[in-house]
Amino acid sequence: MSEREISADVAVIGGGLGGVAAALTATALGRTVVLTEATDWLGGQMTSQAVPPDEHPWIETRSSTTYRTLRNRIRDYYKRAYPLRANAAADPLLNPGLGFVSDLCHEPRVAVAAIDELLAPARAAGLLTVLLHHAPVAVEGDCDRVLSATVADASGNRVVIRAPYFIDATEFGDLLPLAGIEHVIGAESRDDTGEPNASEHADYRDQQAPSWCFALEYRPGEDHTVDRPERFEHWKRNRDSFWPGPQLSWTDLDPQTLEPRVRRIFDGDPDDDTQKDLWRYRRILAKRQFDTSFTGNDVTLVNWPQTDYWEAPVITSDSAVDTAAMERSKELSLSFLYWLQTEAPRHDGGTGYPELRLRPDIMGTADGLAKAIYVRESRRIAAEFTVLEQHIGLDATEGRGSAIFRDTVGIGGYRIDLHPTAAGRSYVDVACHPFQIPMGALIPVRVRNVLAANKNIGTTHVTNGAYRLHPVEWSIGEAAGALLAYCITNGRTPSGVRSSESHLADFQSLLTTRLGIPLAWPDDIRTRNTR
Repeated sequence: MSEREISADVAVIGGGLGGVAAALTATALGRTVVLTEATDWLGGQMTSQAVPPDEHPWIETRSSTTYRTLRNRIRDYYKRAYPLRANAAADPLLNPGLGFVSDLCHEPRVAVAAIDELLAPARAAGLLTVLLHHAPVAVEGDCDRVLSATVADASGNRVVIRAPYFIDATEFGDLLPLAGIEHVIGAESRDDTGEPNASEHADYRDQQAPSWCFALEYRPGEDHTVDRPERFEHWKRNRDSFWPGPQLSWTDLDPQTLEPRVRRIFDGDPDDDTQKDLWRYRRILAKRQFDTSFTGNDVTLVNWPQTDYWEAPVITSDSAVDTAAMERSKELSLSFLYWLQTEAPRHDGGTGYPELRLRPDIMGTADGLAKAIYVRESRRIAAEFTVLEQHIGLDATEGRGSAIFRDTVGIGGYRIDLHPTAAGRSYVDVACHPFQIPMGALIPVRVRNVLAANKNIGTTHVTNGAYRLHPVEWSIGEAAGALLAYCITNGRTPSGVRSSESHLADFQSLLTTRLGIPLAWPDDIRTRNTR
């Protein structure tokens, strides 16, 4: 084992979408950055967690310049490298998988390539150092400042990163306990927040279920059945009081009405693209987009209710307990796959779809599951400002539109979408308005030189359900990277920028005029119901 030291203007710990956006923005403003990532893929929920982007309806025109650039580079990659049909290649809004969760459903490794292209100029200029396979293990601090963060690889080799400013862009808010930064785990109580949809009691177990995703290819006439998982019977029998039956079935709940419903992998002929079934929901490769030289088949991304892990929380104060819970989540996903291949009622009669082939090559793993668990909820900082349901919820605002924040640093839009939790709480899925991202939600109440840039910002358990999606996380990261670059240039702290009307206005002008980051919705959109 070895240990070495490096330094930069900004240390970004965590290479998900928020971390990538923070690094990209800070280097664009001339600052040196060290970016770390626990896996070997940058991009977080879009890549190592393998989830195609969930986005609002205005994403093509009302998102930041760099987020649109990322989406276009993903499309361009397919146009350069894949044998697309002429009509698909000519489509400026190419959707490689024709999935209907969003207008851009793609393979995770293509997003990795697009991200690498975006970061390449900064790396070539010596402004950006990327440390893959490195996770945070220690933090050195002094009162209200972080002095260094230590990251380590799987062999225990350590890198001590020193910087005047740090960004926690990890998926679980890992820097927060290491640095002693005040934070929240799980749900606040209704008495704490006054939110209509808050839990009656605060509960750390009340965390959104994560999912361990995987990709499947449909190969008619073949048998690709995996080995039976050791605890398959446990998951086959598993029932919860809020769920309408066994989790390994086609019956789930409508998230908004909580009424039972039946959704199958195929509603009819697998080749009938008029169907709105599970197969087409997050399909990431659609064979009909490619010409006859393409010998592959349709591939879909499995991130369905059957893979939501709510048996136990995955964030506690015990890392060994958390690791064990995540392994059980992986076991649940493999058990669902086995059930799909052997026992699932078929659309054409009979049971089991042995022709479903796991695609480890698409995930970049040996076991065929994503490199990392799909995280819906993180530790969240005790922030200078916390976003409440009363700021964005359709009913909580009585339909007046989302709150207008004087310190806005970006925009987002999504429903308040909470998955079941380990506390036994079912879906909470309620309408909200397109919203702003307040700077105060990125700033911890005490520590002066750390910002949050992932799902760890100052939201509640409830509002996290709207602020956790791909483009919002990217916008949060952009704001964090730009803010620290501005602080270094102007000799201010993040709190100092926020509290000064002149500096705040100057910084917001930088965001809009130089970086192309929208800070507000037009009133006719701000008052709408998102999705």
